[in-house]
This record gives sequence, structure tokens and C-alpha cells, in this order.
Amino acid sequence: MRRRHILRYGSATVALTALTLFAGWWQVDGPPTPSSPGPFPLPLAEMTFKLVDHEGQSVGPQSLVGRPTMVFFGFTYCPDVCPTTLSDITSWLDALGEVAAQLNVIFITVDPARDTVEVLSQYIKYFHAQIRGWTGSAAEISRAARDFRVSYEKVSRDGDAYTMNHTASVFLFDAGGRYISNIDYHESREFAVPKILRAIDTQSDAS
Repeated sequence: MRRRHILRYGSATVALTALTLFAGWWQVDGPPTPSSPGPFPLPLAEMTFKLVDHEGQSVGPQSLVGRPTMVFFGFTYCPDVCPTTLSDITSWLDALGEVAAQLNVIFITVDPARDTVEVLSQYIKYFHAQIRGWTGSAAEISRAARDFRVSYEKVSRDGDAYTMNHTASVFLFDAGGRYISNIDYHESREFAVPKILRAIDTQSDAS
């Protein structure tokens, strides 16, 4: 009896420790993001927002249909989550090799007041050449976020300074514009790359 009691106590302690570590990861190292407003993004063909890319060209969800697509929301003043994720995306694309050329890879800012076309064009040069930066009016960014089921909020700091909290997942769509899956923040390349390949290989019902 005493041994079973000790074993039960030990199992409970291990479980509690694991839960505590997970909570610590979420608060300290996890993405500082509000909850997503809905379960899944709309199909790209049903989205209606209009933005411009880092070259000043008009773009929107319709311009993505026809090729598998990867989308990430963030902002250029982000100190850690965004550059880390964009670096991860760069490594995934490098791992894909020539296959990466089949993808649309889009970085949409949640901070259009600071992330102008010129700022984006300089920022994305630090990452894979396949990545395109998109910006636009605050209203159109808000519409894009609703379509993708992304949350973001402005967080004030000292004086006029501020940062942005935002959903940090990478969204994957097949060539027909249908949502396939997402890649979570901190997800390893061994899991991320197969998800991307699945989006590339999936035959959409619309195709």
C-alpha cells in the first residue's frame, strides 16, 4: 500500500511539474497573442480585402488562388516572434529546394501605420526571396485579419511607443485556395516541412 501511495504521489508530481513548465513556456517563450476570433480561415476565394505588396502593386486573396500559399501576420518592429518565424520560414523554404518556387509566401503586417511599402521592401530583404510583404489601410488590414481569423491589438508603452500582439500561426492553403492547416509558433522543421508539402500536393476540390 505504501509503495502504491508513493507511486501515485510521484505520478501526480510529474504531471504537475509538466503542467507548470508548459504554462511557463506559454507565458515566457510562447507567442504573446490574443485568441483567434474563429476556428478556421475562409477559403481564399471568399476573402475580399485589397492591399499592396512591398513593390507597390495592388494585391488581394484572388491573386493567390492557383498556387499553394503560406501566410503569416506580423510587423517589422516586432522584437522576436516575427523575425524568428520569418527565419523559420526561410529555413523551411531552403529545405524544400526548387519545390519552394511553387508557393506564394505572404507576410501581412498588422501595423500599417509604420509598415509602409518602403519599410516592408527593406525588411523582407533579410529573409528568403520568395517572401512577399503586404500592407495597406488600417481598414483593409482589419478585413484581412477577419478573413484569416487572426487577432491583433495595439499595446501602448512609455510615451508614444507601442507594440502589437497578434496571432503567430502560419496558415497553409492549397492551390485552390482551401485552408489545409497551420504551423504553430515554435513548431520544428521536421513537422513544418511535411505540412507545407501536404499543401503543395493536396488536390483541391475546386481544381
